[in-house]
Amino acid sequence: MNCPMCRRWTDEPDLRIAELDHCYLTLNRDQFFAGYCLLFTKQHVTELFHLAPEIRQGVMEEVSRVAGALFELYRPTKINYELLGNMVPHMHWHLVPRRQDDPLWPRPIWSEPHTERILTADGYHCEAEAIRRALNLTHPAAKENP
Repeated sequence: MNCPMCRRWTDEPDLRIAELDHCYLTLNRDQFFAGYCLLFTKQHVTELFHLAPEIRQGVMEEVSRVAGALFELYRPTKINYELLGNMVPHMHWHLVPRRQDDPLWPRPIWSEPHTERILTADGYHCEAEAIRRALNLTHPAAKENP
């Protein structure tokens, strides 16, 4: 399959945060919005209704759990949840901590171009580790329950 989301976990190990029961969680390469993560289903589907009800419920619990951890860690004004799939047809959420002092507030993150904020390898490692701690996980492949 030629899906960038299906390959993301293996292709970009430096961005890995955690493997959950139903989804993978990675940092977005561009950290213009600190803590910007991608949460994508392990199962290649494009729509919520493609998932069995119990899986769908589990996925939504993971979305909520990650958003809560990001809120606790980054203390944003708002968490943005983007589930589009027009360009990458694999169910994935853009979970973006937003602050009133960010340059694009209150507009959508894609409302105008911005200079990407690319971290060092150590910077990605530190951000991923902080999010893992907020999720009460210890390793990118950990599947511990909170």
